[in-house]
Amino acid sequence: MIKVGIITASDKGSKGEREDRSGAVIKEMVTKQGWEVVDYVILPDERSELASQMKQWCDTEYVDLILTTGGTGFSPRDYTPEATLDIIERNVPGIPEAMRYYSLQITPRAMLSRSVAGIRKKTLIINLPGSPKAVRENLESIIDSLAHGIGILKGSSSECAMPEKKES
Repeated sequence: MIKVGIITASDKGSKGEREDRSGAVIKEMVTKQGWEVVDYVILPDERSELASQMKQWCDTEYVDLILTTGGTGFSPRDYTPEATLDIIERNVPGIPEAMRYYSLQITPRAMLSRSVAGIRKKTLIINLPGSPKAVRENLESIIDSLAHGIGILKGSSSECAMPEKKES
């Protein structure tokens, strides 16, 4: 069972001034995978607060996967990637590259995403955009590979190579 923590970075959402629809999309999608959402918080766009929450969840092995939404654009208050980079031990560039590649097929504005992904201890952290539509598209593009990656991270999977097809 993969344990998931969801963090929404939103000043207005953290004050109750805006409904968090993006976090709800993440919750719906991971639940359909059979994964368990063990925590779900809405935090202001504060770099230190975002980093502190992610670090706490990673260091206590509370979650296997942290999915953030929001704070990945060009706004002066968008610090989610920096907060993630502050606490990760290893970078996982292929995940945001795959998300941007997939999203570029839909909109040229996908190139403006600053999302990052990385590992701290045995937790994978992935930044997703802030809009519900973009969250769905980005998570859809990577979700099938995440269970395998998390299995390797936790030591329960070992083979990365896909089995070769036998010729008939």
